[in-house]
Amino acid sequence: MKIGIIGSGNMGRSLGILWAEQGHEVFFGSRDAEKGKATAEFAGRGTQGGTNDQAAAFADLILWTVRNIMPKQLLSHPEVLDSKIIIDCNNQDIPEGFAYPPIVESLAEKLAQDIPQARVVKAFNTMAQEVFELAPEPLKDYGVSVFVAGDDEQARKTVMGLAEEIGFLAVDSGVLRNARLVEGLEDFIRLIIGGQKQGVYATISVNVLPTASEQRLGGRQASSLK
Repeated sequence: MKIGIIGSGNMGRSLGILWAEQGHEVFFGSRDAEKGKATAEFAGRGTQGGTNDQAAAFADLILWTVRNIMPKQLLSHPEVLDSKIIIDCNNQDIPEGFAYPPIVESLAEKLAQDIPQARVVKAFNTMAQEVFELAPEPLKDYGVSVFVAGDDEQARKTVMGLAEEIGFLAVDSGVLRNARLVEGLEDFIRLIIGGQKQGVYATISVNVLPTASEQRLGGRQASSLK
């Protein structure tokens, strides 16, 4: 798969290298073409580097790592993203005291509004960059979850496959509106990492347990609560 990285910072560099290791063609984009080229030189494995416009034109799938900057602001021809899968891995800034406001519209939804013909998927926002250093080995032994939300089912499946290739446990999180919940989950994880001092390797894993062999506590009773 041809993968374009828009923004060659920590997240873009790390995921780009991991996907290149899996045999994907990767192009690192940056507002500074020389930075994109330098990232590709560091990454090796046949990766390329240049401008964000070049990365967008090159790829079938885009990792969008620039926060609060829309394609119509960043790209000369944002229509090049039409029909392509766009992974949004961004989160809002951390407010003082981790006092996050309610999320009434996710960053992923805002991105989708700017490029309505693209297939936006929320993913890879619920862990610190350092976790990628463990991928795919020994990461796969820990069952770290990547939550994948998007309105296009095939796009979700594609992104879930990319997550599983590099050692994550992909969790289908439904439609793009659910990105509000996924982004809120990362707000909580950052509280655990920084506010509760658990460190950057703190993650969340979804474990589906076996059914209890007996209902010794009486089981779930009918309730009017919803």
